[in-house]
Amino acid sequence: MTSDAPTSELAGGFPAVSAEAWRTLVDKALKGADFDKRLVSRTADGIGVKPLYTRTDAHVGDDTAVPGTSPFARGTRAVREGVAWDIRAFHSEIDPAAANAAILDDLAGGVTSIALHVGPTALPVTKDALDAALRDVMLDVCPIALVANGDAFEAARCLITLWNERGIAPGARQGAFGCDPLGTLAIYGRLDDDIETALARGVALMKASEESPLVSAMTADGVGYHNAGASEAQELACVLATLVAYLRAAERGGISPSKALAKISVSLAADADEFSTIAKLRAARRLVWRVADACGAGDAARHVKFNAPTSYRMMARRDPWTNILRTTIACTGAALGGADAILVLPFTFALGKTDAFSRRVARNIQIVCQEESNLGRVTDPAGGSWYVESLTNELAQKAWDVFQDIEARGGMLVGLTTGYVQEMIAKTAAARQKAIATGRIELTGVSAFPLLGDDGVHCEPWPKPRDMLTAAPQIEVTPMKHHRLGEDFEALRDAADAAGGYTVFLASMGEIVDHNVRTTWVKNYLASGGIATLISDGYPTSSAATDAFKASGVNAACICSSDAVYASLAEETARALKAAGAQWVLMAGRPGDKESAFKAAGVDQFLTAGADAVETLKGLQARLSST
Repeated sequence: MTSDAPTSELAGGFPAVSAEAWRTLVDKALKGADFDKRLVSRTADGIGVKPLYTRTDAHVGDDTAVPGTSPFARGTRAVREGVAWDIRAFHSEIDPAAANAAILDDLAGGVTSIALHVGPTALPVTKDALDAALRDVMLDVCPIALVANGDAFEAARCLITLWNERGIAPGARQGAFGCDPLGTLAIYGRLDDDIETALARGVALMKASEESPLVSAMTADGVGYHNAGASEAQELACVLATLVAYLRAAERGGISPSKALAKISVSLAADADEFSTIAKLRAARRLVWRVADACGAGDAARHVKFNAPTSYRMMARRDPWTNILRTTIACTGAALGGADAILVLPFTFALGKTDAFSRRVARNIQIVCQEESNLGRVTDPAGGSWYVESLTNELAQKAWDVFQDIEARGGMLVGLTTGYVQEMIAKTAAARQKAIATGRIELTGVSAFPLLGDDGVHCEPWPKPRDMLTAAPQIEVTPMKHHRLGEDFEALRDAADAAGGYTVFLASMGEIVDHNVRTTWVKNYLASGGIATLISDGYPTSSAATDAFKASGVNAACICSSDAVYASLAEETARALKAAGAQWVLMAGRPGDKESAFKAAGVDQFLTAGADAVETLKGLQARLSST
């Protein structure tokens, strides 16, 4: 069908606006404030995120890049056919029967592959244990991804034996052995084998699965580095350096890079920063292609599978319902970034063993994203976005620089044995924790809008490792220290609970319009440290506030209001509260040039945004314990 109707551009009829004209209006609104400081944020890698991106931000080649062609930033397939990504579920059970029941429940509910935890805190590393855990699982349909760390080689042998016993033809086998000796060394700080033996075992698994194109033998896993605090570029660089080490080992074992690449998968964490997750996956494919191309096997990069489990470090123990939001955003980022398999951690994962309900929520997040939101129907939906393309390119360059630095020092093994990688990531983690403590990064339900009291979620603890006799390690390094983002605030909450709780009276002065901003801020600020508050609509006079304080039965108070009200009532109120028995008087906000006067009137401490809340609240807890 054709039409002779005239066509028009989407923006037809509107005058063209230049970036310079926009910037002029922005500068006028800023009233002299610095543009970069006010409107440009920076990632952990120092990449600037601007408020506006235009065609001038496009990089050469972005407009002609096609999915399914090198360098594969837009995807390794031209079209996402069939199921857009593999819906994977993680199972960690010591009892094979319990694992089997949970696995069958997940598969019946829509999961398409299983990540099976094997080792000291999970299933025994035996064929019988795997057989029992995978009873009635169609192994020619359901991929099995082993999570076995130092036991990966033995666990893989058990799975191969099980495939053989069940008559699964090599070409029909699906899954991942997950052999990652460098990742194991980084996380646990030890390897029971020397590195050459460990790498040789990984190469042996490549050869053992050479007739199984749907099975990967080794994994370049960045999740452990992410959980230790790595930035996106650092995580990518560690993955890339690990991949190179495994390609070299494969070549020494007689396997060419073009064949080895199909046997190595990549895992990257998906977190609540959706655009960073999208860009990280896009940059990862470009970087893997660059390494493959340098090996003369650029096209083989299309066979590398990219897995994206949701971040453990972003998970909260307090008010864990907020984790559902975090994992949904992470899943969305992984889907839009083109992950081949996504694993959503159940929202109670940081608390302990997962139950049927939390696993159901986890798998339904993926099903809704895939089947109802149709996130997999478009190949690289973020492609062409000037912001995403720019972020992808800059992230890839940052990661390549860090990767080259690691390689120049001798590679990933040397980077771990010398502690260089650990120290690099620890610095990034410390800077991020400082940003969280000072409020520059907010954690909903933890440092922002915390929920005091019982959140109604209780879990059975994760099992302790079984006592196992192991040989002395052949390699030892400083292990990567995993640290969830909310742990510092959670420790404050735990301390408050152990002390029986703390309460502060809020002397909110004036009308609601006067004090509401600071009253709300202080309520949430103190709650993040486990300190409850007694709030009101406000007090018109210091005597009214003092009478309410006396009736409250607590011994600490915080004055809250606007600067204008402080000028007329703060000193009088502070003196009255002290006279009424307040052993510690706080004030919300910066005192400015009135600090000496306020302190003389009885204010003991000022609570201000931008200060280290963890240290402030820790000191306040100590003060409240002694009053």
